[in-house]
Amino acid sequence: MAIATLQSEDDFAGWRDAARRLVAARVPPHDVVWQVGDGATDLFGGEAIVGGEAIVGGEAPPLRVPRPFIDLAGAALLHTEPARFGMLYTMLTRLIEQPRLIGDRADPQLRRLEAMARQVRRDIHKMRAFLRFRETVDDDGVPRFVAWFTPEHHIVRANAAFFVDRFAAMRWSILTPALSLHWDGAIVREGPGAVRGDAPGGDPAEEVWKTYYASIFNPARLKVGAMLKEMPRKYWHAMPETALVGELIAGARARETGMIAKARTAPGGNVDAAWAALRGEAAHCTRCDLYRDATQTVFGEGPLDAQMVFVGEQPGDQEDLAGRPFVGPAGQMFDRAMAAAKIDRAGVYVTNAVKHFKFEQRGKRRIHAKPNAGEIDACRWWIEQERALIRPRITVALGATAARSLLGKAVTISAVRGRPIALADESEAWVTVHPSYLLRIPDRDEAQAEFDRFVEDLKAAAARVA
Repeated sequence: MAIATLQSEDDFAGWRDAARRLVAARVPPHDVVWQVGDGATDLFGGEAIVGGEAIVGGEAPPLRVPRPFIDLAGAALLHTEPARFGMLYTMLTRLIEQPRLIGDRADPQLRRLEAMARQVRRDIHKMRAFLRFRETVDDDGVPRFVAWFTPEHHIVRANAAFFVDRFAAMRWSILTPALSLHWDGAIVREGPGAVRGDAPGGDPAEEVWKTYYASIFNPARLKVGAMLKEMPRKYWHAMPETALVGELIAGARARETGMIAKARTAPGGNVDAAWAALRGEAAHCTRCDLYRDATQTVFGEGPLDAQMVFVGEQPGDQEDLAGRPFVGPAGQMFDRAMAAAKIDRAGVYVTNAVKHFKFEQRGKRRIHAKPNAGEIDACRWWIEQERALIRPRITVALGATAARSLLGKAVTISAVRGRPIALADESEAWVTVHPSYLLRIPDRDEAQAEFDRFVEDLKAAAARVA
């Protein structure tokens, strides 16, 4: 039995040297016990093994291993998984025999190590993104900036160089439960772990920042889902602006809802102005990443006193260029079906669940790509405001994406098609297929039958208005 002793939980250099000596001595993974300091860590979490051959001293012979493994090991070793040292050594011994194993994404052990490395890299990013310094004064009267952070993994030392490069000109301290870092402008010193109370609270600069943040806050650009995913609430205490977010969101939505309610009830109404303001705000929406590649926001259009609202999936290539919904091939099919159902398109409001065109570039062509759940949910804000302004009696969801947006959950069209669904505002929703579905049916007779069924759906929905 061999014992490999490391100086710390993040001692990658020590692990690498020990692994080289173990491989040179032909020690199999099951005969190695890894320990940090004086505390032995059994490979499978059982009782610590004492005695045996200690792996210490000597020159560690070099090994030839795939470069991706070095990167993988450097990250995975910072994980809090107790068995990580043994897992990495096992993978190392396998790679020596099978170098191509590093590319086998189906290998369970490799996938586990890659997952651990991703978690570590995410934790490194969170420390860089969410750590906030607050100003204090050292005993010598020199300003010092102190921050508190609670990492999930052993990443503090690995992040030291980043903060030295970013904040080289100021004195700072980063306090964590395991250890502390202190930069004096020339050298980083380590200290013992701290508790939350050792870090200062707010400072004058923080109050200025909060005032500024409130002044620039735009709910149209807030990605709430992404924020909660990427910035768990355990980090919010370190970020002064997060204390304002809930109040600012509620206030912004209350203002918009109040604007719409006032527009609907004021003598003579001012619905056109409210809709124009809503459309103008949506033009700058960045609530999801689709705005980056799309030409423009494609908002809804139609009379603002319409009794029927039709919701499609998203703009297509032609809609993205024109800035209007349903003007491409699917729009032409929609017009044809509306005429067959004897519904005047000029009398209905037409919009989309997602306001930006999502596509894949293939040569010179932009091929439609289906919006994901996060993109649909991000755009529900606009659909809700459009419907609150128009107050239709019937809203027709064209396709599964529109149905999810309208109902707030995923549904299968076959399960809900052809019947009214009560909504919270006492109006009705109807679900049918998207016109683009009809364009994809190759058999002419089947296509005609599905077109006729689509028309019957439109007639049934319109009959509820009459």
